Amino acid sequence: MNTLPRALRLYLAALTLATIPACAQNTISIDATAPVPRPQPVQARLGTAKNPAGDVIGVNSQYLTFNGRPWTPVMGEFHFSRYPESQWEQEILKMKAAGVQVVSTYIIWIHHEQTEGQFNWSGQRDLRRFVELCGKHGMYVYPRIGPWAHAEVRNGGLPDWVLKAGPTRQNNPVYLKEVQSFYLQIAAQLRGKLWKDGGPVIGLQVENEYRGSGPGKGDEHIRTLKQMAIADGLDVPLYTVTGWDGAAIPLDSVLPVFGGYPDAPWGDSPHSLPANEVYAFRFTNRSAGSMGMLGGHGQSAAEKYRGTPFFTAEVGDGIEDTYFRRPVVSADDVAAIAPIMLGSGANLLGYYMFHGGRNPEGGDITLQESQITGYPTDLPVKSYDFQAPLGEYGQVRESLRKLKLVHYFLADFGASLAPMTPRMPDKVPANPQDAGVPRVSARTNGEQGFVFVSNYVRGLAMPERAGFQIALKLPSGELRIPETPIDLSAGAYGIWPVNLPVGGATLRYSTAQLFKRVQTGGETYLFFFAIPGIRPEFAFPAGTQVTTTSAAVEKKHTAALERLILPDGGTAELGLGGHMHLVLLPGSQAENVWRVDDPSLLLSTSADAFSDGSQWTLDSTGDPAFELGVFGSKLSPKGEAVAQPETDPLFHRYRATLPAVTLTAKATQIHPAGTLNPPKTGPTVAWRKRSLPLAPDDKDFEQAGAWKLELSPIPADSHVADAFLTLDYQGDVARLYRGGTLVDDNFWNGQPWSVGLREVDPAWRTAAHSFELRILPLPKSPGIFLEDAARAQFNPDAPSSVLRGVSLTPRYRLNLQAPGSAPHP
Repeated sequence: MNTLPRALRLYLAALTLATIPACAQNTISIDATAPVPRPQPVQARLGTAKNPAGDVIGVNSQYLTFNGRPWTPVMGEFHFSRYPESQWEQEILKMKAAGVQVVSTYIIWIHHEQTEGQFNWSGQRDLRRFVELCGKHGMYVYPRIGPWAHAEVRNGGLPDWVLKAGPTRQNNPVYLKEVQSFYLQIAAQLRGKLWKDGGPVIGLQVENEYRGSGPGKGDEHIRTLKQMAIADGLDVPLYTVTGWDGAAIPLDSVLPVFGGYPDAPWGDSPHSLPANEVYAFRFTNRSAGSMGMLGGHGQSAAEKYRGTPFFTAEVGDGIEDTYFRRPVVSADDVAAIAPIMLGSGANLLGYYMFHGGRNPEGGDITLQESQITGYPTDLPVKSYDFQAPLGEYGQVRESLRKLKLVHYFLADFGASLAPMTPRMPDKVPANPQDAGVPRVSARTNGEQGFVFVSNYVRGLAMPERAGFQIALKLPSGELRIPETPIDLSAGAYGIWPVNLPVGGATLRYSTAQLFKRVQTGGETYLFFFAIPGIRPEFAFPAGTQVTTTSAAVEKKHTAALERLILPDGGTAELGLGGHMHLVLLPGSQAENVWRVDDPSLLLSTSADAFSDGSQWTLDSTGDPAFELGVFGSKLSPKGEAVAQPETDPLFHRYRATLPAVTLTAKATQIHPAGTLNPPKTGPTVAWRKRSLPLAPDDKDFEQAGAWKLELSPIPADSHVADAFLTLDYQGDVARLYRGGTLVDDNFWNGQPWSVGLREVDPAWRTAAHSFELRILPLPKSPGIFLEDAARAQFNPDAPSSVLRGVSLTPRYRLNLQAPGSAPHP
């Protein structure tokens, strides 16, 4: 662990960079002349690939196929048993609107059989209903059946009674009998919902983060679990295991999946961590060292997964706070990882978690991971928000808006990307902390390809790179991208197309990022966005006739290229004849573009949006005024949206204003915090010799400062879909109670805490609301990790626990009839 102060590390890195000539430092060569290897069959014997409609899901050594065509889906984790079943459908639609095609979900054993022999598949534990809703909206499902899941849940998901019965996670007959009972229950829930039956379930993950060894363990145990699943009726096209941390991967039975996180909240450092490997391209090892996993057991050799495609299941699009480490990740911390994974050759982009949640009730036990149950970290009792793109109350975060642009790209162009081979540049960073070398990759297939550029690393001061240019060597010769070197801004990252067919022409390269194809009215539109910090440039073969709607375009001609350098702050349209158009949007405007069910349309709005086909739903937190645009059609003249004067040549613009609602929240202190018990520490573990403080328990909260919160009722006839209680406090841990029952909790990390009223109060629409808030004080010298921003606002001289502000904000909902559809019932 690097113990130098962070500021000193950044200064030394900058000083080193200053001694390297920019021209040598920032010109990168990539040789893409070698033939592209042909995909080969995988070794694994998988399940039934064809459904009753004749659709076939296949896999080879490089990528997935759908009806023989390369397929690069996006997968996002959503734990149904951690979310109210009444809200599942709209949350599935939100994931679909974000470009997710496959919903992965742990089936957490302890959530379903807490008491031996008493299975619970009802309410928010109703797996079958969840799968049916996914299938209803064209979403595939990838259950992760364990039996051990981890998922930051008690015992990794194993019920207490299973642990008491004998050794687990090995071919112990008693354990296997218990597992088979669980698998049979899962099979009953999924009967008729598997791919082979016409259902949406396309694969299964068995076990998780498993590296057992010895008789009855390791590969032998994984094979046994898979055989049991099939024998119990769980026959699906794909079977996977997690491949990091020295995992057991029997390649004759399963395919490995990988991932990586922007921080390591399970660690024992109270300081900021060195730059993480998830921001460095992986050219030789999919696990990339420790992958940030417990104990840091990296995959020792690529042979461990030779002949299998690079799939991911746990790309960290957020992170969960633990009691000891409380990282806060930004939207860029998350979104910058996606181009790294794709540039490294990933052909399944799977996220953990895409949607946060809360632990269900556990009766006389709590269901979170904790040190007192033998696990290395303490999690909140209830909250599993994970800072995910969709929060624990369905909040749409900025990270979702950035990530969905990559997802849309994969939906429309992933078939071209999947067969492309990663190409390593002549210079790569020596390690994840090396800021001296630009981070670049290419994937090509003959003359066509994509270039992946990243000058962003969480926690590392990346320099502006003067004179940045890529020399890409293709079979036909060298292509300089861009033709004239540019200054690559610190923090810039993105994907550039190379030799992209655009109608009857070829886009030699673009420094804007491609994200969507729309065909409407006999015309084809390719949408790009300007990457912040990179002026957009489009280059075509010399002589290509290009028209433009922007007078600010700078045109440059050479013997080989026709280059158009566009302003990066506005929209522009390039016409190529033959009904082909290239549209450039500013990055901020592109983030407001949403896919809808009709592929010939786009919706543009700063509101949060999703669609069920006939209806578009827009949510706005705090503001009853909606602005939106429609590309490809017009809205029905009936309804609440009013057309605006035509000021946008691309989008038909509308506005709507709903009746405003005023909500109030009052906090009255019941009593201040008392004298705290001396801090307690947990046991050491084999891979971490330092003991960490234990999270406070119920007894500790008897000494917490307490407030009564009185919230105004929500008018029943209003356009309010939810209301968010926001608590701005300083302290260690906060808990929210309703009627004496804990409904949510929060480890303070410097960020305001937002709670969705609809989910924590069944009577949220019918009456005034009363809650009790308890806050434990944070010591003046907290021995935990907090981000610099949190430490900067922490006031050790303030009262030991303090509520600085409380508010209640409505989330307004506007429903619109989708163009060309019948009115929603």
